[in-house]
Amino acid sequence: MTALLERAASRRPITWTTIVGAILLPVLIGGLLVAALYNPVERLDNVHAAVVNDDEPVQVNGQTVPLGRQLTAGLVEGSDDLPSNLSWTITNDEDAEAGLADGTYSAVITIPKNFSAAATSTAPGKTPEQATIEVTTSPDALVVDDAISAQVTQAAASLLGQSLSKVYLENVFLGFTTLGDQLGTAADGATQLADGARQAADGATSLADGVAQLGTGAGQLSSGATQLSGGARQLASGAGQLSSGAAQAADGLDQWAVGAQTLAGQGRQLAAGLGTIAGQLDQSQFPTISDDVVTAAQQLQARSGEVNAGLSQAADALAQAAASCASSGLPAETCADIAKASTAVNDNLAGAQNLVSNAGTVATGLQQLPQLGPGLQTIADNLTKFSGGVDQLANGATTAAGGVRQLSTGAAGLATGANQLASGASGLASGASQLATGADQASAGASSLAGGVGQVADGTDSLASGLQQAVDQLPSYTDQQAQSLASVVADPVAAKGLDTNLFGASAVPLLAAVALWFGGLGTFVVLRAVTARALSSRRPSVLLALRGFAPAAAIGAVQGILVAGVVQLAADYDWADWSLFAVVAMVAGVAFAAVNQALVALFGGAGRWVSAIIGVLAVATGVVSTVPGVISAVAGLMPTSPAYTGMLAALTTAGGYGAAIAGLVVWALLALIVTTIAVARRRSASARELLAPSPA
Repeated sequence: MTALLERAASRRPITWTTIVGAILLPVLIGGLLVAALYNPVERLDNVHAAVVNDDEPVQVNGQTVPLGRQLTAGLVEGSDDLPSNLSWTITNDEDAEAGLADGTYSAVITIPKNFSAAATSTAPGKTPEQATIEVTTSPDALVVDDAISAQVTQAAASLLGQSLSKVYLENVFLGFTTLGDQLGTAADGATQLADGARQAADGATSLADGVAQLGTGAGQLSSGATQLSGGARQLASGAGQLSSGAAQAADGLDQWAVGAQTLAGQGRQLAAGLGTIAGQLDQSQFPTISDDVVTAAQQLQARSGEVNAGLSQAADALAQAAASCASSGLPAETCADIAKASTAVNDNLAGAQNLVSNAGTVATGLQQLPQLGPGLQTIADNLTKFSGGVDQLANGATTAAGGVRQLSTGAAGLATGANQLASGASGLASGASQLATGADQASAGASSLAGGVGQVADGTDSLASGLQQAVDQLPSYTDQQAQSLASVVADPVAAKGLDTNLFGASAVPLLAAVALWFGGLGTFVVLRAVTARALSSRRPSVLLALRGFAPAAAIGAVQGILVAGVVQLAADYDWADWSLFAVVAMVAGVAFAAVNQALVALFGGAGRWVSAIIGVLAVATGVVSTVPGVISAVAGLMPTSPAYTGMLAALTTAGGYGAAIAGLVVWALLALIVTTIAVARRRSASARELLAPSPA
């Protein structure tokens, strides 16, 4: 089989090692991506975080309340919904700061000194205050580590907040029972309210209008603060990425400077060696080429067109003789010898014609050999100057690395400030939202008060009767009833069916499609898209196109089944679903081979560049839905789109399986048509191209 394959940009034969390497390329890419990214929640213990508990417990009704320790325990214990938890370390401020600096911790959760005091400030007689915790992330943390740390911390803080809200609401509900008893006493004093009832009604109406306007303004403030918090978190994420990239760039500049200095030293060594060789060359050792020989060679070069034409005619005549030998009745051995002679002549024809075309140039060069020594000395001097320039470039790169590191430090500080701004804006949004809710309730209460006071004005008897009705309508709860109702009100909405996998069900189809696409690209980095015999072959263009496509299609199909096997080892899907997935992977491997062949056949080396851009588009549009619409629209027209759709339909309840297979088949057919056209274009050449001398 390897004899039928042609290596791209080389005449060396294709070996089985090369074929196996091309087959295993997407398997290696897909295996590494799936192993590294699939279901990361099972390996959360690889993320190291620290907890600094500076909280001072408080006394509530004679009991010690250490809420900082409770939150720390909740973080370390983790959640029953996840198979693993972050690797937490309980430490102090100094160790946490050092751990962030040297990369020991990806994030540090700091519980402030007044955490318990603020969380219990809803008790009677205290000024309510929101309890906060501070999350600080390492500047060199990985992309998703910050999000994981924030999500785990937010979940733990939310659970603690629900617990505190439950206690508070339980006391409120129990207060309804006490309020009913007190309203009975208030009914006895209803007569005393008659004189001021009218004035109170007017004031209550004005109060309702003012409080309603306050609620509207607070709602607008809450919305603006929420948008500010989101923007600040995006700024923090971007600044963190900038810091990490700048640090890597500085390391790269330092490494380049070391390599440049090494290159300069080697250049000086080479210059010294060339100088030594130039000094040892004896011009008298070179043969002397006479002017007559040079003149004769130049005359041969001047007649190279006639001589080369004669050589071509002789080669064609010998080829025709070899082709018609069998029909002429000559012995088979003789025909075989003629065929071998024709092949040898064809293999050496280009070299002979090139020698004839450059005979004068070669003779002139041989006549100038005695001047080799001075030329080598000139090269050695230039190499010495070049080495000095490289040393200067290395010093400049080292200086640039220092500046880039300062940029990294500044970006890290910006990320920390943006995170603090986001936390403050989030707290402002929450407080404004609570203010709006309270204002709406107060407005409704003021309106009700105005109506009630108006009724009081109609008579103390009616007021007394209304108060008694209020006593009858107020709910009364036992301790157990108040506790159950507080649990529901503190957490009224629960979500079910949420997936704990950070990357979702689409991760495997995306990684598999990208791996197969780059596998198809790798195949035509090794193989020729169009046979080198296209110009001389008598076969139809479509057969020549299929000749290049057939081995690539076989490799693509094998790549598809191997990638599907790697996916099954990693994810253990149902065999029925996996079978559909394997079919899509095989069809995608064949279609991707056809498209990559068409790109290389039509555009040459630039086709591989276009193929790489298509692979990058597939990755960029498959990770998150916030990609700009133009990029998503372009990616939807690429051949990777039906492959991803089909694989996703095979592994999930998403539809479009049949349409995806049809789309891949259409792409393969269109690619074969383009390849056939490209082959046909290469089967014609102008007279200038045919007569042009071959490169040396």
